[in-house]
Amino acid sequence: MNYEITIRRTFSAAHAIRLHDGSLEPLHGHDWVVQVTVASERLDGMETVMDFHELQRIVDGPIGGLHNRNLNDVPPFADGHGGLKVNPTAERVASWLAERVTGHLPGSVRLICVEVEEAPDCVARYTPGGSAESDASTA
Repeated sequence: MNYEITIRRTFSAAHAIRLHDGSLEPLHGHDWVVQVTVASERLDGMETVMDFHELQRIVDGPIGGLHNRNLNDVPPFADGHGGLKVNPTAERVASWLAERVTGHLPGSVRLICVEVEEAPDCVARYTPGGSAESDASTA
């Protein structure tokens, strides 16, 4: 048996991703919608996977540092010298957020996925555990 919960949060931020030719697209903003799903094989003493509000607080911490910012200027995306270290794509935002959330979950709770919608109907999903997981540590 497996129980899952999902929370949804929103933040506003701008970005300009590096294109295939090395140029940057024009700077533009989004209302980013983040969905985080966690699971547990057993329920806790309250008969929940974990408290929804606690999961919201865990997610709000990292995204609070992105809200109303240009992602190109914020670590880990910025290189500290006016350039990009990590391309601020929805995929990289998802993997970066997954890395920050995982370390704050209760012991029996595991992260299933982080979804980041940067525009309506444009969603990136990061699911930890695959071969791409090592790439997330650079974000």
